Amino acid sequence: MRILFIADPLEHFKIYKDTTFAMMEEAHRRGHAISFAESHQLSVEGGRLQIDARDLAITDERPQWYRLGQTLRQPLTAFSAVVMRKDPPFDLEYLYASQLFTLAEAQGVKVFSSGQALRDFNEKLAILNFPELTSPTLISGEAQRLRAFVNQHQDVILKPLDSMGGESIFRVKPDDPNLSVIIETITWRGKRTVMAQRYIPEIRDGDKRILVIDGVPVDYCLARIPAAGETRGNLAAGGRGEARPLTARDREIVETVAPELRKRGILLAGLDVIGNYLTEVNVTSPTCFREIMDQTDINVAGLYIDALERRCQH
Repeated sequence: MRILFIADPLEHFKIYKDTTFAMMEEAHRRGHAISFAESHQLSVEGGRLQIDARDLAITDERPQWYRLGQTLRQPLTAFSAVVMRKDPPFDLEYLYASQLFTLAEAQGVKVFSSGQALRDFNEKLAILNFPELTSPTLISGEAQRLRAFVNQHQDVILKPLDSMGGESIFRVKPDDPNLSVIIETITWRGKRTVMAQRYIPEIRDGDKRILVIDGVPVDYCLARIPAAGETRGNLAAGGRGEARPLTARDREIVETVAPELRKRGILLAGLDVIGNYLTEVNVTSPTCFREIMDQTDINVAGLYIDALERRCQH
């Protein structure tokens, strides 16, 4: 197979924990040919999708873990699979890339996950498809409605709809002297829609990342436990990751969500679960492969490449 990874610049990878690197390493181990490009290198000429990509060789050297060939413009149809691993934010450039992927898929290119899924399954808003699994939630950019929600539920999380890694997440209460300015800041004075969720105190036990590959959950999740004095469990915000077996409730949540993931063509998703509640469905560039692999005997990257191989055989 020829696998094209579209991701952020390679020099920014922290390979000791990077999920995209784990995927690349496993594909390389199996003898698949790997190429790399960034999303801005996509183009269309004569109605055909093209990309300026470079062959990528994984080496045993550190810190220079890769070697790149020269840039070649080639059709996306030249690749067995295109794996989109660019991190959020989901801005206009990301939107344009997803639209180009949809065009590529019409031309026979296998893109994971599909452009349509990336557009339609916003990582925050996706939980609205499963209201029975979620904590009380409000989507709004109006200060009065957000303040009323905080007054009703007393302890609330506010977060933007397009970020990652716990960025710009606020925990607020009605008597917070900064409540007004927090709402003004996060909504850009009413110009941006945000999510408000009732605070789930079980966050102290960990914000669990459950990986679902082709509709099947990995048997261990990664519980991301907040650092002392922190509300956020995100590893990027200083949380500590602890691999744990899935609980019966975790599996119940997966059984509810997985059919929708399959239907939409989402090969890999990261479900975020706090306590008994689903809080996010990550589909752009879900992480935590390496942490689970380091703490268990599960080759998560192997499960992913298995699924990729199966999909490309059809």
